[in-house]
Amino acid sequence: MKFDTPAGPNPIDRMTVVGQPHNRFEAELKTTGTATYAYEYHNVAPNAAYGYILGAAIAKGRISSIDTRRAEAAPGVLAVITHRNAGPLGVGKFYVQRMLAAPDVDHYHQPVAVVVAETFEQARAASSLIRVDYARSPGRFDLAEQLDSAPVAPQMEFGGPTETQVGDFDQAFAAAEVKVDETYTVPDQAHAMMEPHATIATWDGDRVTCWTSIQQMNWGTRDLGLILGIPRENVRLISTFIGGGFGGKGTVQSDLVLAAVAARMVRRPVKIALQRPIMFNNTIHRPKTIQRIRLGASRDGKLTAVGHESWSGNLAGGRTEPTTLSTRSLYAGANRMTAVRLATLDLAEGNAMRAPGEAPGLMALEIAMDEMAEKLGMDPVEFRILNDTQVDPENADRPFSSRPFVECLRTGAERFGWSKSQTGQVRDGDWLIGMGMAGAIRGAPISKAAARVRLDRQGMLTVETDMTDLGTGSYTIVQQTAAEMMGLPVERVVAKLGDSSFPETPGSGGQQGAPSVTAGVYAACTKLRAVVAQRLGFNLAEAEFVDGEVRSGNRSALLASAAADGDLVAEDTMEFGDLAKRFAIQTFGAHFSEVGVDVYTGEIRVRRMLAVCAAGRILNSKTARSQVIGGMTMGIGAALMEEMVVDKRSGFFVNHDLAGYEVPVHADIPHLEAVFLDEVDPAISPVKAKGVGELGLTGVAPAVANAVYNATGVRVRQYPITLEKFIDRLPHRE
Repeated sequence: MKFDTPAGPNPIDRMTVVGQPHNRFEAELKTTGTATYAYEYHNVAPNAAYGYILGAAIAKGRISSIDTRRAEAAPGVLAVITHRNAGPLGVGKFYVQRMLAAPDVDHYHQPVAVVVAETFEQARAASSLIRVDYARSPGRFDLAEQLDSAPVAPQMEFGGPTETQVGDFDQAFAAAEVKVDETYTVPDQAHAMMEPHATIATWDGDRVTCWTSIQQMNWGTRDLGLILGIPRENVRLISTFIGGGFGGKGTVQSDLVLAAVAARMVRRPVKIALQRPIMFNNTIHRPKTIQRIRLGASRDGKLTAVGHESWSGNLAGGRTEPTTLSTRSLYAGANRMTAVRLATLDLAEGNAMRAPGEAPGLMALEIAMDEMAEKLGMDPVEFRILNDTQVDPENADRPFSSRPFVECLRTGAERFGWSKSQTGQVRDGDWLIGMGMAGAIRGAPISKAAARVRLDRQGMLTVETDMTDLGTGSYTIVQQTAAEMMGLPVERVVAKLGDSSFPETPGSGGQQGAPSVTAGVYAACTKLRAVVAQRLGFNLAEAEFVDGEVRSGNRSALLASAAADGDLVAEDTMEFGDLAKRFAIQTFGAHFSEVGVDVYTGEIRVRRMLAVCAAGRILNSKTARSQVIGGMTMGIGAALMEEMVVDKRSGFFVNHDLAGYEVPVHADIPHLEAVFLDEVDPAISPVKAKGVGELGLTGVAPAVANAVYNATGVRVRQYPITLEKFIDRLPHRE
């Protein structure tokens, strides 16, 4: 099916199942501990051996010698794999990291060996017997030292242009009546998902099957094939449940590659889980950014110049962090300039983490917007409303498909009881109280997606698609979409996901999973509706599919009766035309925060938060709310806690476990409120829905930062906002 004109009325618009707050399909499985994750498929590989990865003890250099003899002789050891016996290993298409030092070492904890043994304990013990000698090389570990030499990043497939210019920014900024020119820093951040990266791999001839924790099946089969040098058709991946990913499991990581290599070598299934302390330096992360924001405005509050320059670092050939994405779309301004520069660093690869680009970009832009509002003497909400635009700021001929940004701001201000008091003036005992807010934007991409539906004689509908579920509710929205299309209760629909042998989708990533997979299900169900109508003798244009029946006029028939002679199967792919070029398609939001700061200790407590989101049709109000409050929680962590600290002498992230890398816990999080505007977007798909999970994060951290400033009168421009950065500047203690 081709989608190339905005959607008109269709069966989804009934909203009898879609949009309703159905419980997640797998909720009971997860809460009772019976959901099966990648490492737990004991029945598929009862004779599995265990792999244990030994990571490099240097960040840059070369393995000069490696002695594995003692490890190979240790009890239970089946093999020790290094660059000497692993065979040639390539790289994937999305990540540039090499999964085995061979023998050059690119970053700390890059795998140098894999021990395979009968038990995990034997493999771990034997890994300590490997003797590795290194020849160290000087490394580049400090982004700040590379600012002057970092070039504009090369154009990448994702993230938009790395340099843009509209009008004459330099002249407009120089002539601006009011200016902001500040630099903001967002540190390296870890995904820190609950479930570690884990894989069970087994071979059947020249074909490999892996039970693994991965977000995007199509990328995974492609990249594992490229790395192993086998056709992607010979790769099958299964990922039924994923215990969190946030982009860190987008495609192939070292556990998947090395489990497959090990299983091929020992000729039996092998399972590998990355131990938590190796994950932070072994896998990808959100890279540090240093961002300079320059805003110019007239005295009446209209932006006349918008400039955003950003620096990040990565392994050679790696991607930049596209922080300017949000700046290019969120506010009006005739004269504009953006540039992202990329330094080469010898740290673990920087790559996609929840809302790549927009999340760290807004952490700078939305503080700068507050700083400009203060200089203008304007309320921050009203300043943002004044600079709203209904067309792409870089292309006036390209309207937004829908843009209720102002409604998000006004609704949020009213519901939150927004009141911008003087900074550092509101007290509650020993607590300084402040309010802050920020706008939010996140792109609404959508990609080709397919599904297969099967109707049996009992009237049960089965949907098969390789979409994955990160705990986001993918199973449930797939069920709801199919149920709405076929006129069935959701209990009569079975969703089967997470198997690369099923029809292809873009998977879970980039906030495109939900709109894409539901469009694919829509296409398959549309085809099935035609088959059913023909089988039962109905005119499809007049037929209604409701309550398990097909009806037209005064005639009706049970849906199940269409399959009386055997299952009816339909498969289709939703493909998209050029609407995304004709319209700017985005999601929008507004975040409001109230914080307390202890005047004596500098402790910061978030007291309450509100998010107002506009993301097209909300497919399931309960699971969507869960996604947004999860994003808000993550944003609080980014604002106040999260930082991977680099040892700039040795080149590694020092706090590489959950003891040293701070993330929010229940005690840190107050009641969070999420509100969705009632909107649909006919330009994105027939389902008229956009993704929402990453919108829930963007804008949260600066809303907290702005609230801290409002409470204390102290501006911190280096995240996270920790007490040593402002305690000596707190207001006078009485």
